[in-house]
Amino acid sequence: TSTTAPSRVSTWDIDPAHSAAHFSVRHMMVSTVRGEFGKLTGSVTLDPADVTRWSVQASIDATSINTREPQRDTHLRSPDFFDVERFPAIDFKSTKIVRTGPETYELTGQLTLHGVTREIRLSVESDGVETKDPYGKLRRGASATGKLNRKDFGLNWNQTLEAGGILVGEEVKISIDVELILSA
Repeated sequence: TSTTAPSRVSTWDIDPAHSAAHFSVRHMMVSTVRGEFGKLTGSVTLDPADVTRWSVQASIDATSINTREPQRDTHLRSPDFFDVERFPAIDFKSTKIVRTGPETYELTGQLTLHGVTREIRLSVESDGVETKDPYGKLRRGASATGKLNRKDFGLNWNQTLEAGGILVGEEVKISIDVELILSA
């Protein structure tokens, strides 16, 4: 008879000090503006025996936006864009995870941004390495990439340029880097 080893389901907390969500968007159709949200929290549940039981929950503090240009950041926090007074958080909750390679996955979930919830897909990479930090806590990391159309989330503000084209592109590329700590 064969026996199946019990699953070692584990929960990992996102380490806000070593995690961030980055984005890039075209500006005036000639350059790319990059920025980040520096405050990211959440958790990941892993089951080494069954990827379908994995889950991801994350929340980004929309007020933590930083494009290295204070005036632009103030405008991005305003009702023209993120409207952080009304919508201070950007939330993600996974609905499906599919293994696409040895340590790559397709992560599908519900993203709530600017009061609008839509499904998005992210490509995730992890090296699968778990290591102890100097304090004895077990850590691991992962990166996710994807893209979205900001207008799908009601972020419609724009200006038409005199020479034609628009000031702010609609496609936003996303890159998220997380360091996870095994939950006690």
